[in-house]
Amino acid sequence: MTFTEPKAFWIDGAWATPATANRIEIRNASTGEPVTTVPEAGHADVDAAVGAARRAFDRSDWSTRSAGERIAAISSLADALLARSNATAEAVSTQNGMPIAISSATEGVVPATLLNYYAQLAADQPTEEERPSFGGGTTLVRREPIGVVAAIVPWNYPQSLTFFKLAPLLAAGCTAVIKPSPETVLDAYVLAEALEESDIPAGVVNIVPGGREVGAYLVEHPGVDKVAFTGSTAAGRAIGEACGRLIRPVTLELGGKSASIILDDADLPSLLSKFFTATLMNNGQTCYLGTRVLAPKERYRETVDILTDFARALNVGDALDPSTQIGPLATADQQRRVQNYIERGLADGGRVTTGGGQPAGLERGWFVEPTIFDNVDNTHTIAREEIFGPVLAVIPYTDVDDAVAIANDSDYGLGGSVWTADQDRGIAVARRVQTGSIGINAYNLDLSAPFGGVKASGLGRELGPEGLAAYQQTKSIYVS
Repeated sequence: MTFTEPKAFWIDGAWATPATANRIEIRNASTGEPVTTVPEAGHADVDAAVGAARRAFDRSDWSTRSAGERIAAISSLADALLARSNATAEAVSTQNGMPIAISSATEGVVPATLLNYYAQLAADQPTEEERPSFGGGTTLVRREPIGVVAAIVPWNYPQSLTFFKLAPLLAAGCTAVIKPSPETVLDAYVLAEALEESDIPAGVVNIVPGGREVGAYLVEHPGVDKVAFTGSTAAGRAIGEACGRLIRPVTLELGGKSASIILDDADLPSLLSKFFTATLMNNGQTCYLGTRVLAPKERYRETVDILTDFARALNVGDALDPSTQIGPLATADQQRRVQNYIERGLADGGRVTTGGGQPAGLERGWFVEPTIFDNVDNTHTIAREEIFGPVLAVIPYTDVDDAVAIANDSDYGLGGSVWTADQDRGIAVARRVQTGSIGINAYNLDLSAPFGGVKASGLGRELGPEGLAAYQQTKSIYVS
C-alpha cells in the first residue's frame, strides 16, 4: 500500500495548515524502512483544535440535540469508517506490526461497532429521571454531556482505543480533541477522511498528532473539561497528577502484568488457540495480556514443555501477511526494550526454553522471537514489570491459595485468566483475583461490559454503559 504525505491537520471541520514545519517520520515495522512523514502539532495547533471543540460544544446544537437526533450523524461516520476498514487495518499493521488478521477485525471493524452501539445506548437512555425527594416533592436528575474531551491514544490499538473514547463521548454530546501517538498517525488520517465524508458537524472532532510535550500541553489546556488517556502507568501518573491539581475529570487505562492461572485439571493442549489470544495477541503489545503464567508444581514441567512447543510453532513474519501470528514490534526502541528485559530475566536466574532473540531471516524489521521463560520467581523483574512483547514467564505454585496470592502480588490489576475443566471452580478463583477483568478458559474483551484496571492499572472504566457514563455529568433539580 502506498501512503500519501499529509500536509494538514483535521481541525474545525476542515484541513488546517500546521503552525510549524515539524514532521513525524513513519516507518514500516516489518522492514524498518521509511514510509512517509506527517505534520507534528505544536501549541498553536492544539489551541486551534481546542478552540474549535469549545465552540462546537458551547455554540452549536451538538450538545443540546437529543441522543436520538445524534444517531444519524454518528451512523454516517460508522458507515464511512467501514468503507475504509481495509485502509485502516493496513495503516495500523504497517506502523505498529499488528498482524493484519488481527487489525482487520479490531482496527477495521470495532470503531464502527462501537459508534452504533453507543448511539443506540444513549438514545435508549432517558435524559431526565424523576425521583421522589427524601423531604417531600420531587427531584429531576439530568444527564448532561461533560464538555470538551482531550483523548490521548496509544500506538498498540490506535483506532480501537480511539473509539473506546470517541464513540461514547459523541453519543453523550461531547466534543473532542484527539492526540494520536506519533508511532501510529496514518490511521488517524483515515479517520479524518471519514469525518470529512460524514455528517459530524465542524469542530466536534479534531485531530492533532504529537509527542509527550504536545500531550502534556493538551492535558492542562484551560479549554478542556475532561481527559481520557490510555498508555503507560508512568505517563498516567503524570496526567492524573495534573488533572487532580486542576480538579479535572480523568479516565486512565494503564499498564498491566496479568496472571494466567492454569489449574491442575486444565486441558491446556485443547485450549492453546484461546491461550494465545489471552497471552500473546498483537505480538504481546496488549495491556491486559496474562504474561505471568502460573502453573501447579506437579504439572510445571509439562506446562513449560507445552508452551515451549507451542511458541516454537508460531508463524513469525511480515505484519501484512495474513498467515502471520507474531509480527514485529512497533519501533526499534520497543524491540530494544523487550530484548533488555530478556537479558534481565536471564540475569535474575530465569531460563529461556525457546526464543530470546531476533528470528533468522527477519533482521530488517523489529522482530523478537516468541520467548518462554521457566525458573522464574514472582520477585524477578520479568514477573514484576510490563514487557510489552512476546515474552511469557512461567511461575510455579503449590495450591490454589498460593496461585491467588501470586496473582495478587503485583502492582497491577488489569486482566487475567483462569484455565480449568471446571467452570464453577474457575469462576470461584476468578472472584479472588484483584483485577478489573478476568476470563475463564479465554480472555474475550466484551465491548458491552466495563473495562479498566485497579491499583496501578488505572482509574475509571471504558466500554459498556459505564463507558457512556464517563462522559456525562448529573444535575439534580429540586422541585418543591
